[in-house]
Amino acid sequence: MLNDLIMYASAILAVAVVVYMLIKKMDIKIALFLMGIILILVSLAMGNDIALKEFESTGSAFLDPLQVIVEQFKSTFAKAGLIILMLGGYTAYMSSIGANDITVQVLTRPISKIKSVYFLVPIVFLLGNLLSLVIPSASTLAILLLATLYPVLKRAGMSTLSIAAIIATSATIIPTPLGSDNVAIAEELALHPAFANLTVTDYVFNYHAMISLPTLLFIAIVHYFWQKRMDKRSANNVSKEEVELKKLDEIKGGKLYKTVYAILPIFPIILLLISFALELTTGIAVTLSVEIAVIVSLILAIICELIRKKGDKKVLSDTESFFEGMGRAIPIVALIVAASVFVTGLQSIGLIEQLQESMQHIQGSGFNFILPLILVAFTALIVLLSGSGIALFFAMVPLMVPLADAAGINPIAISIPMGLAGNLFRSVSPVAAVVLIIAGTLKVDPLDIIKRTSVPMVSGVIFMFILSMIVFL
Repeated sequence: MLNDLIMYASAILAVAVVVYMLIKKMDIKIALFLMGIILILVSLAMGNDIALKEFESTGSAFLDPLQVIVEQFKSTFAKAGLIILMLGGYTAYMSSIGANDITVQVLTRPISKIKSVYFLVPIVFLLGNLLSLVIPSASTLAILLLATLYPVLKRAGMSTLSIAAIIATSATIIPTPLGSDNVAIAEELALHPAFANLTVTDYVFNYHAMISLPTLLFIAIVHYFWQKRMDKRSANNVSKEEVELKKLDEIKGGKLYKTVYAILPIFPIILLLISFALELTTGIAVTLSVEIAVIVSLILAIICELIRKKGDKKVLSDTESFFEGMGRAIPIVALIVAASVFVTGLQSIGLIEQLQESMQHIQGSGFNFILPLILVAFTALIVLLSGSGIALFFAMVPLMVPLADAAGINPIAISIPMGLAGNLFRSVSPVAAVVLIIAGTLKVDPLDIIKRTSVPMVSGVIFMFILSMIVFL
């Protein structure tokens, strides 16, 4: 009885601290590490073992929590961590050689030829999501789209708030094996017997895309009707304030140069798609991991740079940006490790076991959707209050498989709704960085942007959740 009281009290306090820091938009890595250490110490005081597979004690109760951190770092770097570091490096190198800018320019140029204002709404929304493959940061992508598309869309006659809503919702749920959240969940699912040897490519193209692509199309349609309706309602309240944005310099070069460099940022995805399609259509199994795809793409990019710059030795020294980019991706890996240590603490005090026992009552009751619904609702609350759901998602990744097992449901019925909901709800939060950046740039009220994004995004979440439950339960 006393142990149960200690377990629940310590768990509630630890979760409350983490949620508070999320809402206050603080960096929660240290909080996750600290709360994880405290929970492990509490579990040892309760007489429990540390819930880490094949864990070897240091012989000191005070050093064992630190050994857990070391073991989790080793495990993460050997799996998801390495992939995330390499993707960070490749993105940085693409930016340094100007390939990302060319991709944005090539893809956004045809927009100027479309004259129908509301026909542009779903097209620009889908184009923005496509560009998030190249520029995964929602804030960075918003800044680029404001510079490249705002003048074009304004000249076409689109209202400022419609433009703001489309750009705010650009980086959402495009299925990509290069996403750190997808990498993390695929690694976790691979530990489940039913998903043994699952790769991030398999997860994205076999499961994620089944839900995310129809959802994106549905949101694009809702966007069309909602922006049209909102423009009619606010026809008399149009802001007369002119917004001047800094124009991006036209990138000069021939068609071959622009075509090749526009493809380079997404070349790893192209390689993974080819490998996936070959296995699907011909049965030829070519083991192409994300790491290999990135290395092949990097080598190709270096060769292109050597040809373009006629063998200038500076090309090789410029590759340093790849390794610097890897370094900048370390915080994401540290967040995954911190979340794993925190979950180890929760498991060690016995909370996860208690949750699993309560989930078992759901099995066969016809309410299998309850657990995914609770987690999506919790995600929505945190994202709306904090403007970000990434930290919460990474913290939940280690819990998804055991909770799904206990509830007797497919773990993907949890991972996809929760992951997609976090990304979709971001543009409905008035404190999200992307919303504040757009509001400040276009001189509009953040709440006016939320009125434009809320219906498409909430509709998308509902559609996504129902589709996920139909497909995966």
